[in-house]
Amino acid sequence: MLLIGLNRPEERNSFESTMLDGLADAYGRLEDDPDAWVGVLFAHGDHFTAGLDLAQVAGRIGSEGGLRHDCGAAIDPWGLVGRERSKPLVAAAQGWCLTLGIELLLASDIRVAADDTRFSQLEVKRGIYPFGGATIRFPREAGWGNAMRWLLTGDEFGPDEALRLGLVQEVVPAGTQLDRAVELAERITDQAAPLGVRLTLASARRAVTEGHQAAADRLVPDLLPLFGSEDAAEGVRSFVERRAARFVGR
Repeated sequence: MLLIGLNRPEERNSFESTMLDGLADAYGRLEDDPDAWVGVLFAHGDHFTAGLDLAQVAGRIGSEGGLRHDCGAAIDPWGLVGRERSKPLVAAAQGWCLTLGIELLLASDIRVAADDTRFSQLEVKRGIYPFGGATIRFPREAGWGNAMRWLLTGDEFGPDEALRLGLVQEVVPAGTQLDRAVELAERITDQAAPLGVRLTLASARRAVTEGHQAAADRLVPDLLPLFGSEDAAEGVRSFVERRAARFVGR
């Protein structure tokens, strides 16, 4: 497991260039480290993130046409450019979770929020619009009307609404969100086979991005190689011996 922490608490973890690039590098490390096959994204301090430090990154956005992270080993944390992340990511939020913070959650796989979390996709109040994936993923997760209610107004909403929308899967007492995210990540590492987890994630993502038939066409072809893997053999042995499996790469 790799813990990835946003660590600029004195500025409510608002993102400037160094932090953006550091997060992309951390996602690349998760992808490339064979001993870290589940990630947990969290934030130090009282807030998940106040969003972009616009005063610092505005020039970068204007000159490059976006916040690109597709160079070298880095992986775009918002999953919009470059190579894709293939390992599961659990995210934990607290305090302010604004703009690209919501988009980080939407780009992760399982999301936990503290009961003090406040959300707002407020780009429309700044004369711009969400460009980190919210216009793509928020309607898919929450439904058109639910997403437009918050995308078009920039209004603030709380954790109960985030749970109703499917933006988060659990709401927990403030201060316990990281522990719960780690617990969920450990459930993945303790109960599941690494190869099976990655192919499950890939199949589900393909269904969302490429459609039902594209995912259906790959189900059996992608399954067959698993039958020859040590993970599958260990799965059969554990079933026969009625014990917990001990998968390779745990």
